[in-house]
Amino acid sequence: MNEVRTLAKQTMVYGLGTIVPRFLNYGVVTLFYTRIFTKAEYGIITELYAWMVFLLIILTYGMETGFFRFSQNSKDYDKVYSTTLISLLATSTAFLLLVNIFIRPVSAFLNYSNYPGYVRMFAAIVAIDAFTAIPFARLRRENRALLFSAIKIANVVIIIVSVIFFLLIAPGIYEKSNGWFREIYDPDFGVGYVFLANLIGSAATLILLIPFIILKKPVFDCTLWKRMMAYSLPLLITGLSGSVNDTLDKVILRRMMGEEDGLAILGEYGAGYKVAVLMALFIQMFRFAAEPFFFERAKQSDAKKTYAEVMKYFIIVMLIVYLGINLYLSGFQYIIGKDFRGALGIVPIVAMGYLLYGIYINHSIWYKLTDLTIFGIYITMIGAIVTVLINVSLIPVFGYLASAWAHVASYGSMIIMSFIFAEKRFKVDYGMTQFIPYFALAIAMVLFARYFNYPGIIAELAVNTALILIFIAFAQYRDNILTLVSRKK
Repeated sequence: MNEVRTLAKQTMVYGLGTIVPRFLNYGVVTLFYTRIFTKAEYGIITELYAWMVFLLIILTYGMETGFFRFSQNSKDYDKVYSTTLISLLATSTAFLLLVNIFIRPVSAFLNYSNYPGYVRMFAAIVAIDAFTAIPFARLRRENRALLFSAIKIANVVIIIVSVIFFLLIAPGIYEKSNGWFREIYDPDFGVGYVFLANLIGSAATLILLIPFIILKKPVFDCTLWKRMMAYSLPLLITGLSGSVNDTLDKVILRRMMGEEDGLAILGEYGAGYKVAVLMALFIQMFRFAAEPFFFERAKQSDAKKTYAEVMKYFIIVMLIVYLGINLYLSGFQYIIGKDFRGALGIVPIVAMGYLLYGIYINHSIWYKLTDLTIFGIYITMIGAIVTVLINVSLIPVFGYLASAWAHVASYGSMIIMSFIFAEKRFKVDYGMTQFIPYFALAIAMVLFARYFNYPGIIAELAVNTALILIFIAFAQYRDNILTLVSRKK
């Protein structure tokens, strides 16, 4: 239990660097975008940021996890970090140069031939963020969670300030100005200022990380690099397959629904998805703390017991978060503009998909600890196939509702396959059947809240708060009973 408390403390600190900035992002930026941009314009933002997920997976090529794995030996720590940093610097620089050299075909491929400026900024953001992934990984490895969080928060604050200036303040200055400001500011650039603000934020982050980027003795160990690549490349394929589950819907919706209406439909879906992604923020917060935690505890004799305990409390806490998002959806809906709220029906579905993804993250540590990362490919490929089949076959019939359910089906299949593959290789007794009542109760509560006709907002808040308290009491009671039974055995 002490180990779980340690992880919980680390997770809370990392929350400062994930939950706080993301809440600022959604509370300010998303609220702002969905009120000043049309659905089609917001569709551009949704689509290009979906492509960003794919590219960040490619440009980090599993080296974050590789860094954690190979830096376990403190004697090789500096060499591992230097080799990893130089590798990411080379590939990120090459990517940025290639995109700018072949800007026309790249823009045409993305269907943004008329907006090459968007693509250039987009490429620069991706290159910087991919490179800085390793300095951030170093902060996590050294348990410097507060500094990690401070830089992450600074990044989002800079982006928010830039967005407000470019899209709210600058147009007023432009109207009143007759001089140099009219030469450098274009009010018709619109969505482009979203990417410019992000680029400024990424560049500021790069500057803040300079103390961890400039090395006293840069070393690139080719032999070590080859070993790291052999370990990390399967994680690249795993990551790509996983990103298909997360982003394919946003990439193909526009194309499957038609160019004329596709961007508007994608914009509405993307806005509803943003509310559900609040669930993903907690998952990400946990992942930042859990990955180094799992590796550090791997050598302990009771490591498997610790992993099982972590899984139990993770599921219970995430179900409480799930209830918090969906039972207070009448409040969270104001994150997005009124015209975008037609997609709120996907929130419970996508949020459940992310919860299943969090369970998979917990369980998938088995193949990382045993260097059997090839199984990560098998598992995520199966999940990707499920995602593709559901999206391609059902989007024409059910629209973006099919994309929402694809997340649940995909992550559910990945959990099943992970347990099957781990059975004879790294079995941990998680006792997953004990969680069925928790899921059943939480889903029943969400369905009740969705279809019950509340007499007013006060009654809705009171009843839904009571439901969450009932769930917490149930979880506490059941946990005490199971603990007593376990001790008697």
